[in-house]
Amino acid sequence: MREATSGPLVLDVRGRPGPPPLRFVRARDGGPPTLHQGDRPLTRALPQTSSGGTPISLRSHGDGCCRELHLRRLPGHRSPLPPLRAASMRTPGADWRHRCARWLEDTPHGPLHDGRWSLTARASFAPGIWTEDFVRDWPDAVLELLCGGGWHGILPLRPLSPPDAPRVKAYRKHARDGTLAPVLLWWVSFLDGWLILDGHDRAVAALAEGTEPACVVLARLPEEAEWRRTADAVAEGHAERMARLSEHPAGSETERRRAALERGYADALATLPYDEAPTPLWPPADDA
Repeated sequence: MREATSGPLVLDVRGRPGPPPLRFVRARDGGPPTLHQGDRPLTRALPQTSSGGTPISLRSHGDGCCRELHLRRLPGHRSPLPPLRAASMRTPGADWRHRCARWLEDTPHGPLHDGRWSLTARASFAPGIWTEDFVRDWPDAVLELLCGGGWHGILPLRPLSPPDAPRVKAYRKHARDGTLAPVLLWWVSFLDGWLILDGHDRAVAALAEGTEPACVVLARLPEEAEWRRTADAVAEGHAERMARLSEHPAGSETERRRAALERGYADALATLPYDEAPTPLWPPADDA
């Protein structure tokens, strides 16, 4: 089910209890979770002294407000989106949120499972996300997680092509023409950042042309019951503030404060459905 909203496209996924094909699996030893796609592990925590191994290794160093995550990745990720044709990218007025929703619903390689999800079109990010915090190295990377701000970077799931690769050069022309399809990102809460699910070459092409890639961001949302409890609490708090305000003498200052409270209440309700929920960690296959 797709909920009609004025902002993100909200998906209400049912009949998929999980685990989904693309998922993070909880480590038995309490270590970092590992990313799996189907039966294939894409990530694995390795001993600190190890220099080998096959998938992504996630190792944490430090404590308190600052720590580092050391990652090693392997090729093998399969995109949940089909190959994009040039003609489809040039279709005027295309809503890529709905296209991505359809492909994510149909793919055997994606992360959807029961619950509410959002697909949000995003054209700009905070400074540094597509520069300092865009991981270009392969397979190893170090993510610096800072107190309060987190990492907020973008992690590719395959090696990046050079800017002069044939496919990237074709995408660069689309970037110049304004017809480049967006990059599909997945927000992962415990990484405090995004994984590229599809569009590695498109990201390289846009950056090579001096622009940030347009994106569609997939994120998990709180369950409806949780949202309703939060909405009810917001409404109760608003009613209390309005009741206190009604005790003040009538006048322009009281009306100004009343209008400000109404705007704040509307803004708070409008953002509630789209606050990201934590990325779930699934049990190992033989524990499920």
